[in-house]
Amino acid sequence: MKLAELINYLESFAPLAYQEDYDNAGLIVGDAGKEITQALISLDCTETVVDEAIATGCEVIISHHPIVFRGLKKFNGRTYVERVVEKAIKHDIALYAIHTNLDNVIGGVNTRICETLGLKNLHILAPKSGLLKKLVTYVPLAAAEEVKDALFAAGAGDISNYSECSFNVEGTGTFKGNEDTNPYVGEPGTRHHESEVRIETIYPAAIESKIIMALILSHPYEEVAYDLYNLTNKHLQVGSGMVGELDDSVSEEYFLRQVKEKMQAGVIKYTELRGKPVKKVAVCGGAGGFLLKQAIAAGADVFVTADYKYHEFFDAEGKIVIADIGHFESEQFTQQLLFDIIRKKFATFALRLTTINTNPVKYFI
Repeated sequence: MKLAELINYLESFAPLAYQEDYDNAGLIVGDAGKEITQALISLDCTETVVDEAIATGCEVIISHHPIVFRGLKKFNGRTYVERVVEKAIKHDIALYAIHTNLDNVIGGVNTRICETLGLKNLHILAPKSGLLKKLVTYVPLAAAEEVKDALFAAGAGDISNYSECSFNVEGTGTFKGNEDTNPYVGEPGTRHHESEVRIETIYPAAIESKIIMALILSHPYEEVAYDLYNLTNKHLQVGSGMVGELDDSVSEEYFLRQVKEKMQAGVIKYTELRGKPVKKVAVCGGAGGFLLKQAIAAGADVFVTADYKYHEFFDAEGKIVIADIGHFESEQFTQQLLFDIIRKKFATFALRLTTINTNPVKYFI
């Protein structure tokens, strides 16, 4: 199949519009139009991972972390980033990264962490704003259901666990076409009054072109009237971190032992225990220190994340237990997550999980 087919599917699950401003997710090296027969999945894209792709005949490496975060000015092999890009180009291996956009969606990285820890009743910890828009259009009564069906099928009308959400009110529209028109109803040169339905529905801004196309193709009018509004509402299914609950409260010591075992952590750095049971837990794969206030506000007893600096541990202030399990450890199951996501759509496509441990941090025990 074409690489573009795989990319389009991954980005339908985790749109690039959902990545953070600093990120560089997407196709980094390669031609989306190339034919591919198998892919290698890895958390990081290192030289040894590229060597593995060469040895196994994989035409594309799908990694969580992008090998390139900022522009490269020279390609002379002086850094590992330059060497990886050079080797991938030389051997015609595409490099694709699906990073914070996969962190920020339901079913993504943080969902997999929660599932691994046995958390239920999951919610995004810090939902994002500015990702939703509203469509308002005017449709003749007889065509209203057909237009709504098309909009809903295109992805409009979803609000958390509800779908096909819209507001509808009937009214009268007027229009007069000139001699060059061929109106659906009425006559050119004559003002026409038509009973119409004003349809309002919400949609993710990332799929706006798809929504507009569905509207135009399903609407009977020659000229389709519609308005688009930016919304400041938070998108409850897109954002940073996640919070969930254990089935039963457990002691802090027991929970930390479970985290160490289930997340295969070599060590856990944590703040002073509070002597309180653990029921609600906040998580964030990778560096999650920026979410501490949200974790506390959510009433979490423990915040499981990574990359905490010394002075940042003081910010817990006895309100929560911070558990730093390491960056690689917090995201290592992303490889299997990607495997599962792709396999669900492309059952016969050849997928390989890297055999390389790309964790740059070692522990002396």
